[in-house]
Amino acid sequence: MNELDSLVASAQALFAQSNTPADLENAKAQFLGKSGRITALMKGLVALSVEEKKSQGAVINVAKQAIEAALQARRQALADAELDIQLKAEALDVTLPGRTRAQGGLHPVSITLERIESIFGSMGFEVAQGPEIETDWFNFTALNTPEDHPARSMHDTFYVEGGYLLRTHTSPMQIRHAVQHVKRHQALLNAGGDTRMPEIRVIAPGRTYRVDSDATHSPMFHQCEGLWIGEDVSFKDLKVVFTDFCRTFFETDDLVLRFRPSFFPFTEPSAEIDIQFPSGPLAGRWLEVAGSGQVHPNVVRNMGLDPERYIGFAFGMGPDRLTMLRYGVNDLRLFFDGDIRFLSQFQ
Repeated sequence: MNELDSLVASAQALFAQSNTPADLENAKAQFLGKSGRITALMKGLVALSVEEKKSQGAVINVAKQAIEAALQARRQALADAELDIQLKAEALDVTLPGRTRAQGGLHPVSITLERIESIFGSMGFEVAQGPEIETDWFNFTALNTPEDHPARSMHDTFYVEGGYLLRTHTSPMQIRHAVQHVKRHQALLNAGGDTRMPEIRVIAPGRTYRVDSDATHSPMFHQCEGLWIGEDVSFKDLKVVFTDFCRTFFETDDLVLRFRPSFFPFTEPSAEIDIQFPSGPLAGRWLEVAGSGQVHPNVVRNMGLDPERYIGFAFGMGPDRLTMLRYGVNDLRLFFDGDIRFLSQFQ
């Protein structure tokens, strides 16, 4: 065995004894480093003739390549050993039962909306849905709130291109639903149907938007509009219907309601509706839950109806507030934070 063969054998033996990447790099330096033995042989070629440089350089390169191959093989072997240790440490027992996903459920406000729809459905009210991006006509003007009306200042709103806005209440559905109701009746009339128009009895739950945000207000909130129009619908009917709804919703016949005079441009007369619980932490306090009133003649006229013949009432309440009262939640923002710990309590 010549000197270079012996050198390659020494390198291979030293690499094989290296058990860590650091040891291997130290062994590499003895042969291929700046002061390594192969490097020294390459530097020694300077003193040789041109022919000797060619022949001796080729032999040294063969030895260098053999050492580099041994180095790479040992590096790969150490990496494979490390990966094997890691895989064994992180091994999964595929015979263990899987992790089940927790069952989801309805949002507390959705539960309230379903409850509202069910209660009013039992009274013969339809449920209507409408666009959340509204025109000025349906959101304001048709509801007896023209451009110069001071009540508009109470509805700081989100406007979008084309003169549209995010609806500030679900009251536009009063007009939308009534207009369609009248059109259907007219079509039946033209076909020889009954001349007496069926009553309009509808609720319109949905999302609404205003620039407002605190513990009891949100820029996006829910509202439920109610409307009953007929030839002989009075304020007395409003009191009976809403009293029955509140007592059913809160599951107590001892709940007290108060209708307090107020003002809304689309009703006349108008009333705020307050409730008082007979017991519990809120007992004895009057809590506002809705606005209501007899539908204004101008609004009835904008529905395509004769206000001399048709009369009725409307109300608007906040399902978010009803949810807070029903479950004892004191901060509206909790409903919209998306915290599973809070929401899971209602499942």
